[in-house]
Amino acid sequence: MLKERELVLVATEASTPLAQRVAAVMGIECAEMVRKCFADGEVYHAFPANVAGRHLIIIGSTHDDSSHQEVLDLIAGGNYWNAASINVVIPFLGYSTMERVKPFSREIPKGITRTRQIFLARPSFVAFVDLHSEAVLHAHSGQIGTMHIWTDRLVVDKIRSLELGDYVLVSPDYGFSKRVARLASRLECPHTAADKDRYETDKTIVGQVSSVVRGRIAIVCDDMIRTGGSIIQTANRCLDAGATEVYVMATHLVMAGTARTRFENSPIRKIIGSDTYPGVTSDELLDVYSVAPLIGEILLSHLNY
Repeated sequence: MLKERELVLVATEASTPLAQRVAAVMGIECAEMVRKCFADGEVYHAFPANVAGRHLIIIGSTHDDSSHQEVLDLIAGGNYWNAASINVVIPFLGYSTMERVKPFSREIPKGITRTRQIFLARPSFVAFVDLHSEAVLHAHSGQIGTMHIWTDRLVVDKIRSLELGDYVLVSPDYGFSKRVARLASRLECPHTAADKDRYETDKTIVGQVSSVVRGRIAIVCDDMIRTGGSIIQTANRCLDAGATEVYVMATHLVMAGTARTRFENSPIRKIIGSDTYPGVTSDELLDVYSVAPLIGEILLSHLNY
């Protein structure tokens, strides 16, 4: 078993609250990085403790450009100061929906290229939470350990804790239906998928939902909420098909632009999600659970393998 003094856990600035919760699960301290910003915009970082010969843990969502760069800087710093290993957890991977390009489009698949930048910084191990696509796991040459952390156990426990009675899980499209089927199997409840078509970058149209929702509470499940358009459409189709109420369950609560206002004006009763996206907390609309217990357990298991 590794001793506490052999581990150093740090985080990007935005993901520090989650990292503190992970550290509590692991029974170690979350060491605060030393940060300064110079007048010309350059950012100074220093490790708060000696990392040479120690196992460095870095927790950081790459939800914006500065956080993505900070993850790269911390990995590079760990290598520079001779950490024994560099173990990275990306709770939310930015650009994760851009893992494919259309032929002859000249698009840049930033889900792949940005994940490749993380791998090229030479960490020892990288774990991602509820990826939009597992294609990004293969954006390296095979010299780095990777893991896809599924939050199924936490989601199942959370839904059970709501004590909703008769409910059905609904996928907003067929692409996510396998995950929803897996959750439904564990919850021993029915499931279905909506018909969804995308006609612009951030615009979709949802056709219909099966009558299996009739007389039941519908829980619309997805990996993330960005603008909320397809989720709200799916909720409305569920009510059209006879659902009594609609809840939403999504791991990553991005809630971009006017998404919150749109949800507040929608028939959705509650949005349930995790703390992977920085700054998200529970309130009248959001019911937020933490992924820290799962991340902490996996890191302890990995580091003591």
